[in-house]
Amino acid sequence: MQLVCPAGNLPALRTAIDAGADAVYLGFRDQTNARAFPGLNFDDNEIRQGIAYAHARGRQVYLALNTYPDSARLAHWHRAVDQAAELGVDAIIAAEMGVLDYACRTHPKLARHLSVQGSATTAPALRYAFERFGIARAVLPRVLSVQQVERLCQNAPIPLEVFAFGSLCIMVEGRCQLSSYVTGASPNRHGVCSPARFVRWDEHDGGERSVRLNDVLIDRFQPEEPAAYPTVCKGRYGVGGEIFHALEEPTSLNTLELLPRLAQAGVAALKIEGRQRGAAYVDAVTRTWRAAIDRHRVAPEAWTAQPAWQNTLSAHAEGHQTTLGPYHRAWH
Repeated sequence: MQLVCPAGNLPALRTAIDAGADAVYLGFRDQTNARAFPGLNFDDNEIRQGIAYAHARGRQVYLALNTYPDSARLAHWHRAVDQAAELGVDAIIAAEMGVLDYACRTHPKLARHLSVQGSATTAPALRYAFERFGIARAVLPRVLSVQQVERLCQNAPIPLEVFAFGSLCIMVEGRCQLSSYVTGASPNRHGVCSPARFVRWDEHDGGERSVRLNDVLIDRFQPEEPAAYPTVCKGRYGVGGEIFHALEEPTSLNTLELLPRLAQAGVAALKIEGRQRGAAYVDAVTRTWRAAIDRHRVAPEAWTAQPAWQNTLSAHAEGHQTTLGPYHRAWH
């Protein structure tokens, strides 16, 4: 299985490659990708440097063009496809049909991966994308049980990639009505959940901090309490006289224990989420998954998830806790 790792900037790209990533994925500094945070992503020169670094070591670089343009801005996404082809990336990761259609017609030799944002959860949906847009791979949404993943591996016309570790989304892969309602900016159309320009931190007497998103109170933190980047879904709210994570607790997907089953199913690639995370996260998580994949390849019958691996992943998880998410769902 290929290990696909995040690269939010050039140092993170080099870190991922050095730690054992088979491929990295990145984005331009605009709204064509779903991690359009200020200070993140790549300009053309940095992408060229990153591609040269990866290719010199036999690795690949994928470009995320995975947001949804409206009709007035579609030409900007088309130019991004042209730019990707000119730069020489190994594949684009796209979701919107107009973007995939343009890439298929204009740059047929540029590999096209269907993004998780495309939400293809059935064999007919994957077959349509393959026949209509010539996709070479599809990234499955994080809403499927492991049984559903296994069935799709049997019936899909193309190789499949699944998320192995990182943040989860309680919405349908970025179609966040919560963020859209609070800020007016859609993650799938404007490239970021909880845009930084709407975030405001306030310091209070005694060292307590509070955070608001477009003037909506999201959370309060005690002086020594760690605070993550604020999102509506992972805030704490007063409900029925109690204050708690009413929608979702901070936690990360971790499928390490399922690695043998995913390999047996024929999953082609395991993806690590986290282009917004730092190089230390990229290094630790990539090295852990590299070790786990390599040990499974050498001795699959004797493979077990090592406690040290799980401890490392938990230390870099949101809220320092992990979950199998929908993968462990009994019904399917």
